[in-house]
Amino acid sequence: MTKTLNPDAPSKTTRFERKREMILEAAAAIINEQGVKSMGFAEVAERVGLTTTSVTYYFRKKDDLAVACFDQAMDHMESQVAEAEAWSDPDGRVARFVRINFDQFLGVRQRTVTPFARLSDMRAIEGPKRLELQERYRAIFRRVRALFGDAPGDDAGRLRTVRAHVLIEVLYWVPAWIMRYSTADYDRVYDRFMEVLDHGLAPGTAVWAPTLLPLSGAEDEGGPARRSFLTAATRLINDLGYRGASVDRIVAELKVTKGSFYHHLDAKDDLVLQCFRRSLSTVSEAQHATDGLEGSHLHRLESAVATLLAFQFSDSGPLLRTTALQAIPAEMRLQVIDRSNRTAGRFADMMIDAISEGSMRAVDPLVASQMLMAALNAAYEQRRWAGARSIDESVATYASVLFSGVRR
Repeated sequence: MTKTLNPDAPSKTTRFERKREMILEAAAAIINEQGVKSMGFAEVAERVGLTTTSVTYYFRKKDDLAVACFDQAMDHMESQVAEAEAWSDPDGRVARFVRINFDQFLGVRQRTVTPFARLSDMRAIEGPKRLELQERYRAIFRRVRALFGDAPGDDAGRLRTVRAHVLIEVLYWVPAWIMRYSTADYDRVYDRFMEVLDHGLAPGTAVWAPTLLPLSGAEDEGGPARRSFLTAATRLINDLGYRGASVDRIVAELKVTKGSFYHHLDAKDDLVLQCFRRSLSTVSEAQHATDGLEGSHLHRLESAVATLLAFQFSDSGPLLRTTALQAIPAEMRLQVIDRSNRTAGRFADMMIDAISEGSMRAVDPLVASQMLMAALNAAYEQRRWAGARSIDESVATYASVLFSGVRR
């Protein structure tokens, strides 16, 4: 007897892939909300209505699931880059890449598109898998860098590297602030974002001549010893992620005991919160240090930015990467985001003063200030690139992305 097959019936493979996609979607959501360290099989299983054993049928280990989420996100990023590469000129390629990302943000907001895992938490993966993910990301980064053209020369190559880095980072930060806008305004926000990216904050006649200001760290409590803990912890969290920056590693780097660590800090979550507070205090100090400077308001803004970039590239830094937000409890996270928005608001105020006096181009200060905050925060990732040249040269090249734009 011959069995009649229903061509519309889902095959076993289709069902397998559908459940696998459901698991990946749930895991990606948890990674975005809480970080890899909080993504467990039990919570994933609960979100998709499966048993924990069922999840392990698809992914044997937690890290296997996390790696699959990051691979899926990079698949999507590769498709975005490929679509942008189809344009013939650099300006068109970059604009298309940004447009694709804004369409993604809108789709997520309207629940027509499923968000992918944020790649920033790849640091939480350890061992060979992490190296494989990093190498794949570097290959994608090289393609994003190529969107800016292929002008010959070392200087042109370095500038493309910085432009690609800043572009990716300011796009990563957009979901943190665009929720304040109506979906009907996303096109307008895109236009204002591109206005800053293309042409920068400073008029074409402006000369980059900031004043580097001293940062005392006066707002740090507990003196030099505690400041050393926070500096070491910030570097390790930036480099290794929350999970990789263990208390053991921190005390080993400082050559102190765990007892000494807990004398200054109550717990690891408290450590991350204090690192954020120190970082945002540093930004605020640089902003307020410009109040007495002579010259235009644009000069004050440039001086605050240059001071913070020099801090990021020096042994005194860095600022804690916003990627660590995923590691701390929701209540603490809201405190940090609220203070970060106030700090961005101060930059917006500085921009408004500069626009009013005519020293700065008329851009949207709310959008531009968030882009500036993201670019400053991400500068630490370029410390190796910056270490091969003078601080002044590194700061000027990096700052040019937002002050001069990518079309000059």
